[in-house]
Amino acid sequence: MMRGRRRLLVVAGAATFATAFAVAGVSGPAQARAAAPTGTVATGTITTGTVLPASAALATSSVLATSAALPSLPVSASLPARSAVPARAPGYPPFTAPGKTLKLGAKGSVVKALQARLKELGYVPGSVDGRYGGATLTALWAFQKVQGITPTSTVAARTWRALENPRAPKVLVPRGKATRVEVNLTKQVMVLYRGGVPVLISHISSGSGIPYTEYATWNGKRQRFSGSARTPTGDYTTTWRVKGWHRSYLGQLYNPIFFNGGIALHGALSVPLYPASHGCVRLPMNVAELLPGMLGKGVPVHVRGAFRP
Repeated sequence: MMRGRRRLLVVAGAATFATAFAVAGVSGPAQARAAAPTGTVATGTITTGTVLPASAALATSSVLATSAALPSLPVSASLPARSAVPARAPGYPPFTAPGKTLKLGAKGSVVKALQARLKELGYVPGSVDGRYGGATLTALWAFQKVQGITPTSTVAARTWRALENPRAPKVLVPRGKATRVEVNLTKQVMVLYRGGVPVLISHISSGSGIPYTEYATWNGKRQRFSGSARTPTGDYTTTWRVKGWHRSYLGQLYNPIFFNGGIALHGALSVPLYPASHGCVRLPMNVAELLPGMLGKGVPVHVRGAFRP
């Protein structure tokens, strides 16, 4: 459990999730914990509900996206060098940025242009509805991280320039199968490839690396569970999955797709800008809604890197 940080109370409705913010001076005990499958070892499998500090302004998606699968976009074999204005990766459609500074909560045609561009590039901003909420924010974070921009909720000149000249995500396994998942722990980004091109790119939160001890009632008995809260690097494949919320001995996770024992890709109500789980790979809820329809069983999952604050 992460102590000493402000926490966020997130209430799930029947069909929507309220946009949530970490506000200075406000704290609460509620946690959105992810779960491990029944019968698995607790080590490194569970996620906690730690949230962003107020300065990072975390927002959770207010609507689960139900849009069709994202389009496949070509990716350059050699990535451009890091720069403030990277060269546009071949194959991405041209885009002229509106240039207006946007902040979380904005509405209108400029927000719609942002959302459409993010979706076009393989990110997951939710509905293209002109409302800058939580789903658009987490898609923006993923885009900024891929472009080498410090994630922020503000869309200003540098981000608009990057949207005009986007980099493709860094390929972690150049000789990997055409259909695969790559989890970049360094950048806290997940990429789903199909046909060798990135079709879904998402912000994530992986294992915190902080040892934990939790107590929970499981199979009628109060038990002690502990682990190292790591997301191990390596090469795995997707195995079993659960539709909807999956309950286990330390909480629940949404639409989990397991790939390493009890470690899964799954939706969570809190996906902060730092590793916060017990080992699973947290995804924004709207991404977790789409992913099961795009990612089958037996697909390679490659986990690489290490987060550096």
